[in-house]
Amino acid sequence: MRAQTVDVSYARPLLSFVRDLTRYAADRRERDARRALGSPFSRVPDIDARALIVAAGENRPVAEAIEKERIPLGHTSAVAARRFAKALDGLARAFRAQGATASVHLVTLGLSFGFETLAGDERATFDALVADANEIDAAAVPGIAWDATSLVAAIDRLAVHALETARENDEPRSPLARHDREAARSVKRKRAHFSASSLGTFAECERRWYYRYVCAAVEDRGSSASFYGTAFHWALERFHEEYPRVDPADIALLELKIDSYLATAFERFRSGFETTVEYELQKRRAKRTGRRYLSWLLERARTAPFEIIGTEASVELDLAGYTFIGYIDRLDRDDATGAVTVIDYKTGSIAESAEAYRESVASFVDFQLPFYYWARTAVGDRVTRLSLVPLKEAARDVRPIELEVVPVATPRGYGDAPIGTIGIDELERARTKMIEIAAHLADGHIDRFPATDDPNACGYCAYKSACRERPLPREDRFGR
Repeated sequence: MRAQTVDVSYARPLLSFVRDLTRYAADRRERDARRALGSPFSRVPDIDARALIVAAGENRPVAEAIEKERIPLGHTSAVAARRFAKALDGLARAFRAQGATASVHLVTLGLSFGFETLAGDERATFDALVADANEIDAAAVPGIAWDATSLVAAIDRLAVHALETARENDEPRSPLARHDREAARSVKRKRAHFSASSLGTFAECERRWYYRYVCAAVEDRGSSASFYGTAFHWALERFHEEYPRVDPADIALLELKIDSYLATAFERFRSGFETTVEYELQKRRAKRTGRRYLSWLLERARTAPFEIIGTEASVELDLAGYTFIGYIDRLDRDDATGAVTVIDYKTGSIAESAEAYRESVASFVDFQLPFYYWARTAVGDRVTRLSLVPLKEAARDVRPIELEVVPVATPRGYGDAPIGTIGIDELERARTKMIEIAAHLADGHIDRFPATDDPNACGYCAYKSACRERPLPREDRFGR
C-alpha cells in the first residue's frame, strides 16, 4: 500500500469519517453512524448533529430521528441531515450489492457527500485512499465478496503515516505571550425546543440537565428495563394502529395479535439484553403483562366504548415564544361524549395513587401530562382525563392512575385511590412554570448548574460518578 504525505490536520478528520462510514456500511453499527454524523464532512452543523443524537436517545437509530423530524432544523441543516440519512442507507445497500468492491464503495461515498469538491490536502488524502482501494480490488479473489477489513486497515495506516509525517516536520514554536484572564461574559444561546422530560430533569437536578443537554455526555447503553420499555411501547403502537377499536368478541384473535407484536418487538430489540436468559425472561414477562393489559382494555371498552385516535402522536406547542415538543403514547376518544383521554404508558416506576401524581405536578417535578393536556387543547381537543398506565408488573392487574380534569379540584389529600381529579388552575400553574424554566434556560443569566440536594434523585443518574457535588445518602451524612 502506498503512503502519501498529507497535512494531518486535514487527513485525520477525513480518514475518520471514511472509516466510520465504511464500518457502518459493513455492520450497520449505530455508534459508527453517530460518529460520522458529528464529523464536519457530514455537512450537518455540530450543534444540530448533537441535538439529533440526543433526540434519537439510547435505543433509536439517528437516521430515524432525522426521517421523523424529531427536532426542528433550519432549512440548510435539514437538507444536510436528510442527505446524510439517505447516504447511510445507500452505502449499506451498495456494500452488499452484487459486484461491490472497495473502489466502488469509495466512489459511492464520495458522490454521496460531494467529495468531488475536495481540494489540496483533503483531495490528496482521498486520492490516496482510492489508490489503496484499487490495490485491494486487484488483489481480491474473483467471486468472493469483499469485506471492509482491508480497507479499514489501509485507512488506519494512512492516518498513522500522516501523523508521523506531521511530527517529523513540526517546527519548534515560540511560547505564547502572557494574556490577562478574559472577563466573564454571557454567551448567546441557540434558541431550541424543550420537552417535558428535559424540564423535569432540570427541576429535579440542574447539574444532571447540564451533563445531558449541554455537554451531550455519553450515558450508559441502557439496562434491560429500558429496553423492555422500548419494546413494549413499540408493540402497543403497532397493535393499536391495527386495532383502534377492540371488540370483546374477538378476544382470542386479539390475544394472538398482542402476543405476536410483543414477540416481534423483543426480537427487534434483542441486542439490548445481555444474555439469552434475560431476553427470554423479559419477553415472557411482557407477554403476561400484555394479556393483563388486554383484559383491562376490553373491560374499559365494555364500560365506556371508545376509539384510539392516536399512538406515538407527535405534539408541538408554542408558549410565550418557546417551542415544546413531545410524543403521546395514546389518545382515546369517548364514543358518547367525544371527550379525549391522554394516556402515557409506564414500564418503570409510577406514582402510587392519583393524589401522589397530582402532588408531583404541583411540586413541578413532572410536566409530562400537563404539557400533553395543553398541546391537545391547543389543537381543539376537549381533554377531560389524564392517565398513567402501568405495564411493569406481570403478576398484577393493570390499574391506571387517572386524573379527571375539572375547573377547580378539591384540596389535595393523602388517599391511595387510583382515580382522582386535577384542576385546570393546577395545570395552568404547571404551564407557567414550563415557560419560566424555558425562559431561564434560553435567555436567563446562568452562572452554574448546581447539583440536587435530594440523594434519592442520584439513585439512577448516569452521571453520579462524575458529579463531585452530589449529596450523600441520608443514612451516611452522620456516619462520616
